Formats: sequence, C-alpha cells, structure tokens
Amino acid sequence: MQRIDWYILKKFLVTFFFCLVLFTLVAVAVDSSEHADDFVRAKFNTRQILEKYYFGFVPYIWSLLFPLFVFIAVIFFTSRMAARSEIIAILASGTPYNRFLRPYWLGGILLALLLWFGSRYWIPKANIIRAEFQSKYIDQNDPTRNALLSTCAHCFYRRIDTNTFVGIRDYDTASRTARGFFLERIRGNRVYYNLRGETMTWDTSLLKWKLYRVVERNVDSVGERIRYLDTMVLAMTLRPEELRRDDYLKDKLTTPELKALIHRERLRGTEGLSSMEVEWYRRTATPVSVVLLTLIGVVVASRKTRGGSGVHLAIGIAIASLYILSDRFSTVFAVKGNFSPLLAAWLPNLVFGGVALWMYRRTPK
Repeated sequence: MQRIDWYILKKFLVTFFFCLVLFTLVAVAVDSSEHADDFVRAKFNTRQILEKYYFGFVPYIWSLLFPLFVFIAVIFFTSRMAARSEIIAILASGTPYNRFLRPYWLGGILLALLLWFGSRYWIPKANIIRAEFQSKYIDQNDPTRNALLSTCAHCFYRRIDTNTFVGIRDYDTASRTARGFFLERIRGNRVYYNLRGETMTWDTSLLKWKLYRVVERNVDSVGERIRYLDTMVLAMTLRPEELRRDDYLKDKLTTPELKALIHRERLRGTEGLSSMEVEWYRRTATPVSVVLLTLIGVVVASRKTRGGSGVHLAIGIAIASLYILSDRFSTVFAVKGNFSPLLAAWLPNLVFGGVALWMYRRTPK
C-alpha cells in the first residue's frame, strides 16, 4: 500500500459513510412524516420512537441500499478525481490501470465483508424491532390485511413430515392452547389414521402436547377401528414457537437460524419456501454485488468527460436502477412462479458481472 492507495481508499470510505449518513437522514425524515399517525396512536415519546422503531428501521435501510450507497460514492469521488486530472496524472506516471484499481478492490471487498457479516447476524436482530412495530401498530390497522385474515386468523394447517398433516383452530400463543385439533396420516392416496381432539394444550413438564376428549381412528384392510379417550399425550415434532403467523420471520432470523428452518421444513415436505430460500441466497449475493458495482463505478467515472460529475452520476443512477429492477423481477418470479431461488438471487450479479467485464475491457487504460 503506497500513499496514493491510502489517498484513494480514504476518499472511498469517507464518501461512502457521508452518503450513508445523508441518505439515512433523508429516509428517516420521509418515513417519520409517513408514520406520524402511527406514532401518535402508539403514544410514543421521542425516545420510544427511536428505541422501538428507528433502531430497527435504520439498519434495514442500510441493508436495502448498501450497494447503491457504495456505487454512488465511487462514482462521486472518482468523477471529481477525473475532473481534476488526478487519474490522468496517476496513469501518466507509469502506473498500470490494474494497479490503479487496487484500492478500489480493497475498499469494495472490505465493505462487502461488512455487509455480509451484518446481513447474517446484526441486521436480523434489528429487524425484530422494526417487525414488532410494523405488525402491532401498522398491520393491525390495515383493513385489507384484516379482511384476508378475518376468516380464521389463528388457524394452522401444517405438514409435519412426509405423510402426516395436522390442523389447529383458535391457537392462543400466550396459554399455548387450541381447540379443534386433528391429525391425519396418509399412505398413497388414502387416510389410514385419523386423530381428533376437542382441545389441545402444551405440557411444559413433559414438553409434549396433551389432547382432551380424543377420537382415534385406524383404517386398514380389516375395517375401521375407533377408540375414545378422555386425555392423550401426543409426541409431535411441531413445537409451540412454530405456531405463529409471522410474515417477517425470514427477516428476523440470523442466517444459521434461517438455514436450519429451511432444512427442517424441507424434511417435512413444506411447500412455499421460495421467499425464505431467496432471502438465504441473497445474503451472500448482495455483498458480491458491492464489489461488482464498485468496479462498474470506477470504470464509468474514471474517464474525464465534458459534462463532469453530472454525466457520471446520471449514468450511474441509470445502471443502479436497472440493477434494482432486475433484482425485483427475479425475486417476484421466484416467489410467485417456478423460478429457481438460487438463480433469482444471483441473476443480477451474473448479468452485471458481464456488464462490468465488458466495460472494463473497453475502458482506455
């Protein structure tokens, strides 16, 4: 690392954190005006607003726009260096273009590692704060959302292994009790075992479910056998913490926890895991995009143009917009369609990786 490397790296990091702070202030100002009614309804003072919402909202915004912050920072300070002919002087001194890119690679990889570690461990913890406020004070007052859940908001139908299905009505998370429980085991296309209980509760001493007023049916080639029981202890792989309707669950879990959840649900044969899988793969793909956008930014902004920084920023914003659009489209196709979650998370990087390579080869060196 020579003095010129430290000079570029310092400009890179200082400009990035300046963009981070500036856009954060803008995002908080816009968001606070939008949720002012929610804060009043919750009767929060200023400290509670910060602790119970913005301590979770700000890291969420950072994770969402982190690659964009890096991209804008690279274009901004590199364009200023090009306008002052600093890049021309560096290359004219005999420094190869690849050597000139060394501090950019170092800064991009450093920020990518920061985002990678944060998205795996820190940001999910902050998302718990944001999700609790969102579900308690915003989602509950959404008439569209309440209309969708009005039929049975506390009903669950789960597949707990490859041939066993359970249904639960009116589950209370506080008392861990429910009514209208049934369990069915299927062989081929036929139900060979059926279990129904009028009420069900979680026994904390046995760590098992206890059923009351039970009807048990076994069906085989001989016929149907029915047994009536007052109580029954049921060992089931479904635990109380899994009986919750949480639309923000994938955002609140750390990457090891999310990976374990996906693995467990796959073993059960659960469908509709695409959104969780996309989130899992994206926590690795997004940090890689930081490095790619760093390379694209320096290639775009290192050429001295008559329009100056304005032209570079316009080109950069157009490229960033295309990247975000491609990422959103691939995610929708994976969640709503049959698109591979792995390909959905990595497709923008594959496309813009090719764009970065093409631009690098064409840039004057």
